[in-house]
Amino acid sequence: MNEQRPEASTPGVGRLEPHMSLPWVLADRLARDPAGVIFERKSSLGTEFVPVSVQTFAEEVTAVAKGLIGLGVEVGDRVAIMAHTSYEWSLLDFAAWSAGAVPVPIYETSSAEQAEWIVSNSGARVVFAETRGMAAMLQPMVERLEHLERVLVLDENAIETVIGHGADVPADRVTERSEAADMSSLATIIYTSGTTGRPKGVELTHGNFVSLVVNGSDDPNFSGVVRGPDKRTLLFMPIAHVFARFVQILCVYSGATMGHVPDAKNLVADLDAFKPTFLLAVPRVFEKVYNSADAKAGSGAKQRIFRWGAKVAITYSRALESDGGPSAALKAQRTLADRLVYGKIRSAMGGNLDWAISGGGPLGERLGHFFRGIGVGVLEGYGLTEVGAPTTVNRPGLTKIGTVGPPYPGTRVAIAEDGQVLVKGDHVFRGYHDNPEATAQAFTEDGWFVTGDLGQLDSDGYLRITGRKKEIIVTAGGKNVAPAVLEDRLRGHPLVSQVVVVGDGRPFIGALVTLDEDMLPGWLANHDLPAMNVEQAATDERVLAALDRAVTRANEAVSRAESIRKINVLTTDFTMENGYLTPSQKVKRAKVLADFEREINDIYGT
Repeated sequence: MNEQRPEASTPGVGRLEPHMSLPWVLADRLARDPAGVIFERKSSLGTEFVPVSVQTFAEEVTAVAKGLIGLGVEVGDRVAIMAHTSYEWSLLDFAAWSAGAVPVPIYETSSAEQAEWIVSNSGARVVFAETRGMAAMLQPMVERLEHLERVLVLDENAIETVIGHGADVPADRVTERSEAADMSSLATIIYTSGTTGRPKGVELTHGNFVSLVVNGSDDPNFSGVVRGPDKRTLLFMPIAHVFARFVQILCVYSGATMGHVPDAKNLVADLDAFKPTFLLAVPRVFEKVYNSADAKAGSGAKQRIFRWGAKVAITYSRALESDGGPSAALKAQRTLADRLVYGKIRSAMGGNLDWAISGGGPLGERLGHFFRGIGVGVLEGYGLTEVGAPTTVNRPGLTKIGTVGPPYPGTRVAIAEDGQVLVKGDHVFRGYHDNPEATAQAFTEDGWFVTGDLGQLDSDGYLRITGRKKEIIVTAGGKNVAPAVLEDRLRGHPLVSQVVVVGDGRPFIGALVTLDEDMLPGWLANHDLPAMNVEQAATDERVLAALDRAVTRANEAVSRAESIRKINVLTTDFTMENGYLTPSQKVKRAKVLADFEREINDIYGT
């Protein structure tokens, strides 16, 4: 590593050629395995999943692409999609690429103002809306925006309507447009979550995605997770998010089978029906799995058995990293715990899950060790929209829990003098749409993308994220505090939904805490406390005492000057619906600080 700028890199392992594109990814899968299963569609009744062959999907993509051409969509035109995760989302994505268009995702939770900014800024000509309600929000934009021509509703047979417009369009037109796309062609414009202001449109090329999926699938350390017809994943994160979008493309290239469900509301039943071998999720999902298992254990002997099992799992996982490995006694304890505890948890995740890929925020060492200890390896990674999703990731045989892994194949990572993580590689975006000033600010003079995240590289080249530069808190005493460490640890308590650490310019560190309404009844019952709602719990001395103990445990990770001295428990949770969470479950810190200024002042008696 360079002493002035610590750096780590992993060579690319896949063969990349200029003609490759996202239509090429599908064509390559079709040539290799036309009769193989590429998707399984959830039936409208029950939880059954129905297989779709590569040949069938490719024919549907061509039919929809012909329809888009018949509607007048030209090469480079923007086609916006506002929908929950679904088979139709993937179909429209690949059809737009095959027609030479640029699909632009809109989160299904976006407000009218957010959606109009994306449609307006991107210059979309056509918008697909999943529901009539979404369409009602988007339809008035047709009158206001000169470039927007129509809004089509998926729930009202939009796919069939589009296919009908392509009846007279020869398939050769689709082939010509598909083959005209190459690594340098614009693939999509994804708008950032907007935690700090108006979202910026990230322009990602076909090459950005192709380099990631080829290098990932061909990587011998990762191919065992994602490559081949026996690999299966169920997608429930929004495809509008770059993480899910990348995995969608990765599965098409790698030969895996993918299913879609719109959200995580019925996740246990969906996982049981689909039985994935690998899964991607944000850390909050893993926290929920653990906390739900703890709550289901109830109180008394069953709870003691679960917590003993959890401790054994974490101890066993940590021992795997020691020279001697787990002792014979520890192995015996784990065998017993597997029979009593772990099997039930694995069964709740479908029964066949070997690997889980965590991204979108820090997971925390405790959960990483717990899941590995019960037999589900969690591969924590790091990335941003601007790099097409991953830039570092732990992989089988290359894992250090507590880090976000070494550089992904074909990427370079460095640490700037101010501690910011810098990135180079074929996966780095080409710029922000119609925003040359922001693009210029995003890169160093020598071409490194500046992520805005703070991190450290260890001697083996594994990255550890320590915070976000814009979120660093400077107390009145001049102490710099990264809030993420405290927030992540405190959020692991079953009662806690969200945490925002505060204290900028203040005499000490405090925190706003929201309660998990779903977990509250079980926690109260397990602690022999009467039922109460969130408003009552937020002022109950016994609940507050439990939270104080959780704060004490969280403070063990930091110095006294950085520790949380006082919390304010809110009766309002932070959600996407009320505008305090992004679709990737990140808290909109600036909005929280502004809207809860009075509650923050209460912490300091001002």
